[in-house]
Amino acid sequence: MALTDVRVARTEEPKHAPPNRAKFWLYRFDTKTVPYLLIAPFFVLFAIFGLFPIIFNGIVALRNWRLDEPTLTGWAGADNFTKLLSDSDFWDALINTFGIFILSTVPQLLIALIIANLLNRKLRGATFWRIGILLPYVTPVAASTLVFAIFFSRDYGMANWLLSLVGFGQEQPLDWRASTWSSWIAIATMVNWKWIGYNALLYLSAMQAIPKDVYEAAAVDGAGPWKQLWRITVPMIQPVVLFTVILSTIGGLQLFSEPMLFDENPALANGGYDHQYRTIAQLIYKVGWRDLNLGYAAAMSWALFLIILIVAAVNALATRRLGGGK
Repeated sequence: MALTDVRVARTEEPKHAPPNRAKFWLYRFDTKTVPYLLIAPFFVLFAIFGLFPIIFNGIVALRNWRLDEPTLTGWAGADNFTKLLSDSDFWDALINTFGIFILSTVPQLLIALIIANLLNRKLRGATFWRIGILLPYVTPVAASTLVFAIFFSRDYGMANWLLSLVGFGQEQPLDWRASTWSSWIAIATMVNWKWIGYNALLYLSAMQAIPKDVYEAAAVDGAGPWKQLWRITVPMIQPVVLFTVILSTIGGLQLFSEPMLFDENPALANGGYDHQYRTIAQLIYKVGWRDLNLGYAAAMSWALFLIILIVAAVNALATRRLGGGK
C-alpha cells in the first residue's frame, strides 16, 4: 500500500512543476531584468542627446566644415587644434574665463559655507531664511542678468550710486563695461548672487548630518564657533565640498549667459568693444554661428572640455588635501 502511494505521488509531482517554474521565472525577471528596464530610458536618452553629440562634435573638430562655403569640406586632422595655439582671440578668451571664474567661484563657496554655518544654528523663522537664500537660484538667468545690467549701468545704475555714497565716482561715473576688471567683477557678482544660496543649502544639508555631540565636546575643549567650522565642520562635509568645487568649476568655465546678456549688443557676442570680458563659450558661439566655421568651433569646444577636466581634477585634489583626505 505504501509503495502504491509513493508511485502515485511520483506520478503527480510533474503536474505541480510548471507553476513553480513560472513563479521562479517571474521572480528572476522581477529582480534581474526589471531594474535594467527601469533605468534603460536614461541611458537611451543619454546616448541620443549626450554621447552622440560628443562623438559627432569630435568628428567635426577633425574636419574643415564651413557653412558659408559647403564645398570646402574635407579631413583636416589636427589643423584646427594647431590653429588654437597661435590664436590670440582664444587665449584672451581663456584669460577672461579664468579671471571671472576665480572672482566668482572662490568667494561664492566661502560665502555659501559661512551662510550655511549660520543657518545651521537655532534661528527664528529658519524655514523662511532657507527658502529666501534659494530664491536667486530659481530666478531665470536672463531676467536676473538684465536686472544686473541695469544695476551696473554707467549713468543711472545703483552700483555707481552706492559707490558715490563712500566718495567714489562722484566726478565721473564708473563704466563697468569699459575696463577688464570692472566687467569681471560685475559678471562675477551676477554668478555669485545666483549660486551662493544653492551651494549654501547643499552645505547645510551635510552639516545637519553631523552629530551635535561633536560640537559639544569641542566647545568643552575651548573651541570657538570659527574654529569648529574649519576644524570640525569642513572636514566632515568634505564630500559635499568636493562636489560643489567640481560643479562650480564646470559651470564657471562654461560661463555664457551672464557675459552674453551683459553686453550692450548680445547678438554680436563680442564681450565688450575690446573683448575684455568675452569668455570661451562666447567665442565658440561666435566662431560657429556668426563666422560659420563649425570645424574650428568644435575644436575650441573640445579644448574647453579638456581644460575643464584638468582644472576639475586639480581642484578636487587640492580640496582633498586641504580637507585632510588622501
